[in-house]
Amino acid sequence: MSTVSLEQQKKMHPHKFTLWVAIGSIVMMFAGLTSAFIVKSNQTGWKSVDLPKAFYISTAVILISSITFQVALGFFKNREMNKYRSMMGITLLLGVAFVVLQWFGFQDLWAQGITFKGSGAGQFLYVIFGLHAIHVVGGIITLLVMFIKAFVGKTKLYSSVPIEVAAVYWHFVDFLWIYLLVFFLIIGG
Repeated sequence: MSTVSLEQQKKMHPHKFTLWVAIGSIVMMFAGLTSAFIVKSNQTGWKSVDLPKAFYISTAVILISSITFQVALGFFKNREMNKYRSMMGITLLLGVAFVVLQWFGFQDLWAQGITFKGSGAGQFLYVIFGLHAIHVVGGIITLLVMFIKAFVGKTKLYSSVPIEVAAVYWHFVDFLWIYLLVFFLIIGG
């Protein structure tokens, strides 16, 4: 193998680099929001929130979806396309289930009278969890496109880069959700 070829293998793919830059930006945004939560929580009139059960169930769902996505990636790399398609379909369904469970959680909060009015953790919860949900919806759209391509596209090169990038992003939103849930359990409770 030539020296140039070895050098190219050591370089990070541009899509992966772009993903890591985006992840860094998202981390900074959520770090700022959770820091603002801590500062505001020391003000008088602050009201804590008990998290709905739907948020705990959705945590299990998104954890399982990360596992199914990783399994799908393995199937793709082994060129087992039928198994890959199945696992991507399951991951997509689990992603949608996560968003639906989040919606039920927000409805429960609203029914408890936790709205945007007043001072308290509820306002932050809507903003922070809502922003996370938007990032998950972006991941679901990516999953949907990949799922469709798995059935209608012709795979010639078997480049796993797009799937690897999507998997890293999906694992990231999974990890981010767990961080946010633990943050609200420890700091927000």
